[in-house]
Amino acid sequence: MKNLLILLCLCVGINSGFSQTTKLIGKVTDSIGNPLSMASVIAKEKETLEIDSYSITNEEGLFQLNLPKGKTFILEINFLGFQPLSAETYMPEDLNVIESIYVLQELADELDDVELVYEMPVTIRGDTISYDADSFARGNERKLGDIIENLPGMKLDDDGSIEVEGKKVQKVMVNGKDFFDGDSKLATKNIPADAVSKVEVLRNYNEVDQMRGLGNDQENVAINIKLKEGKENFWFGELNAGIGYGEETRYLANPKLFYYSPDYSINIITNFNNTGDTPFTFRDYFNFTGGFRNFNSGGGTRFNINDSGLGFLLTQNDRAQNIENEFVAGNFTYKASEKLDISGFALLSGNKTDFQTNNIRQFISSGENEVTETENTQKNQLAMLKLSSVYKPNANFQLDYDVLGKLSDQSEVANQFSQFGTIDNRILEDKANKPFSINQNVNAYYTLSEKDIFSGQAQHLAQEEDPFYNAILDFLPFAGILQANTGQSNFDINQEKIIKTQKLDAKVDYYRVLNKKSNISFNVGTTLSYQNFDSSIFQRLDSGATLNFDQSAEVDGERFPLQNDVTYNFRDLFLGTRYKLITGKFTLTPGLTLHNYDLSTDQLGLETSLNTWKLLPDLNLNLQLKRTETIRFDYAMTAEFTDVNQYAEAFVFNNYNRLFRGNRELENALANSFNLSYFNFNMFNYTNITGRLSYTNRINGIKNDTELVAINQVASPFNISSNFADETFSGSGSYSKRFRKFQVETSARLGINTFNNQINGEVLESESFTQNYKASLRSNFKTWPNLEIGYDFTSNRYDNGSFISTFFTDQPFINLEANFLKEFTFTADYNYFNYRSKDDRVSNEYAFLSADLFYQKKDSKWEFILQGMNLLDVQSINQDSFNESFNTTSEYFVMPRMLILKVRYEL
Repeated sequence: MKNLLILLCLCVGINSGFSQTTKLIGKVTDSIGNPLSMASVIAKEKETLEIDSYSITNEEGLFQLNLPKGKTFILEINFLGFQPLSAETYMPEDLNVIESIYVLQELADELDDVELVYEMPVTIRGDTISYDADSFARGNERKLGDIIENLPGMKLDDDGSIEVEGKKVQKVMVNGKDFFDGDSKLATKNIPADAVSKVEVLRNYNEVDQMRGLGNDQENVAINIKLKEGKENFWFGELNAGIGYGEETRYLANPKLFYYSPDYSINIITNFNNTGDTPFTFRDYFNFTGGFRNFNSGGGTRFNINDSGLGFLLTQNDRAQNIENEFVAGNFTYKASEKLDISGFALLSGNKTDFQTNNIRQFISSGENEVTETENTQKNQLAMLKLSSVYKPNANFQLDYDVLGKLSDQSEVANQFSQFGTIDNRILEDKANKPFSINQNVNAYYTLSEKDIFSGQAQHLAQEEDPFYNAILDFLPFAGILQANTGQSNFDINQEKIIKTQKLDAKVDYYRVLNKKSNISFNVGTTLSYQNFDSSIFQRLDSGATLNFDQSAEVDGERFPLQNDVTYNFRDLFLGTRYKLITGKFTLTPGLTLHNYDLSTDQLGLETSLNTWKLLPDLNLNLQLKRTETIRFDYAMTAEFTDVNQYAEAFVFNNYNRLFRGNRELENALANSFNLSYFNFNMFNYTNITGRLSYTNRINGIKNDTELVAINQVASPFNISSNFADETFSGSGSYSKRFRKFQVETSARLGINTFNNQINGEVLESESFTQNYKASLRSNFKTWPNLEIGYDFTSNRYDNGSFISTFFTDQPFINLEANFLKEFTFTADYNYFNYRSKDDRVSNEYAFLSADLFYQKKDSKWEFILQGMNLLDVQSINQDSFNESFNTTSEYFVMPRMLILKVRYEL
């Protein structure tokens, strides 16, 4: 009821606000009446000359402004190549709508007004959208992320990464220089807001000049941050430190330094804390590649080297009981000469995380429940180093070289209690892994003539992983397979693995430009992969001796080894062609690639091989309805292959209740993917609309044949019959509109996954249906308090053919930001959660409240912050998930209430 009253008050305020404004509808034309699209319009109050509103003309030359009644405004209208126009306009109190036409005169020298364009809060020129940061500032922004959230068409996802038009930003630059290889999360959380002059969105981005316009770059989005005057050739940044109390002493230190000059840049970021702020997660480590170096994207083959680790929990401050972080990172760029640029970064990250989790697993085939209580301590030491160079002696040639090294030391100790029926089993798990990899890339681009362009790419990956798993159990699972010594106080079972990988990707592309509207390309290349997989299982006895399980085990009349010594070779030779045609508003790019695949395995002297041909089509269709309105359709047929982990036939002990063995007879799966997307950025009525539909049909998929006895699983992959195709459908859409000082945002996401698995000899179809709906209303005042109120609803329905489980989460939320007494700022975020299952088997209600009080004198470099987190002292949260064997409802215990006093000093 309180939420409804607040929303009603806001609606009354909006209606009241609009009743005091006059809508000015204008049309901008040239001297002969032709409409001028993308002309910039600024409305300034005559007395103060402060910007009240702005707009950009649409395809018909129209713009719309809502301006306060009874005031006089100066309209400044600019368009490249035309004489700027300044017009005085009065907003009468007795009219709600007025219309006018504004005529611009052409300039003799169209360069005379270039500088005037950039006074606009938003300018659109070609594929670049430029936002003036100060025009959208509310005065409380401290990081780049705060600015991003104010900009139309842009937002931050839950991880802090930037999304534009529903697409993830893949590269961030500062003054045209790569910021940590383009990582947007590090940028949003560390670049000071007061250093930002403009945010440029670069759509259809390609970092190689020769390649622009030749392929399809619609999914490539980059951000360039332009610094304010005085930030170049000068160190800037901030020093942060804090101390606080909760159940234990809390601390943080987060100094950061930046230096930019025309020839080089240096960025240094550090973060030491035990407050739950995770600057660099385990997921970031594996995803951090930077840039757009995706080999043969759209070429028709999906062959990835999988993580052979042990399923370490991902560090998240909303699912952990305690987190300690250490993070140091440095990034540099250097212009060695007019022909050579060098850049690089180094990252060192360490964290210790404590998890406490309660799970209820419902198994698909039987409906039986397993209840577990787990306490985990996880430690991760991560290191990354990358060096890059770009050599460009002239406009016709460019050579790039990158080398990226990764090294980590991961460990996890888990104390788990499992209850199934009348069986109680205590399990102590110990996991360890020290993987490392070196990835090298060489890319060359050569323009032979205006119509003939060549590019070549080569990538080499060298990687080694050594995951170790140990489980000490009260009860021995898989007694018929693991011939353990049963005369022990407990069962100490250990699994060793070493996986070595060498992978080479190489290809050459040739582009023939036929005319301004079309080109044709040909490519030839290969993927070569060699992997070696060794594994063994042994039991550690009470005496300290070890019992190696080197004998084979009999399952269903067949004997399988318990030790792996496997080599696996994969080769893909391909030849492809694509044709790009621009006709009217359409851009059409069909493609066809011929592949020859060769796979071979050698396991303990048993050799298998497979050679097959595939002709794989793809299609891209882009409809440019208007300059800022597009529809895109993509289709691709993809051959999907797996790596050595799925081919090694000896048993692997992956989990205390799960054994897995590979299958050397595996073939590829075939996937047909369809994607349709829509984007509309309308500055005439301040509306942003995005939509996306995706459908994938996967046949001959690699599935698991699982023998499930009680809660113990023995799984092996196989190619399921094409009669049992997997299907995935997802849809998403968002709508936002600004009404003067208010903004409405709505979004929806749907996902339907239908997949088949074989359990106990029976093919079972399972389906998950996920829905998420979100709506919010927020104000955007510079002097008044700002309030955001919204509602988020999520529904997850899991249907395995025998059992249906449905979970709901209602999440109303309120965010407040207020300035008072000139030097104080108060912010508060309140989120209420009502998590429940449809059958009332599980339920949990909780609410998170965080608040910050900032104090900073005008023109002072010092700022003091009192920060409160989890002020309502929530103990736990809930999540649910679904896989081929069971669905899980999880309760995660979270970090307790804490109060922190921080000091920030601006350099």
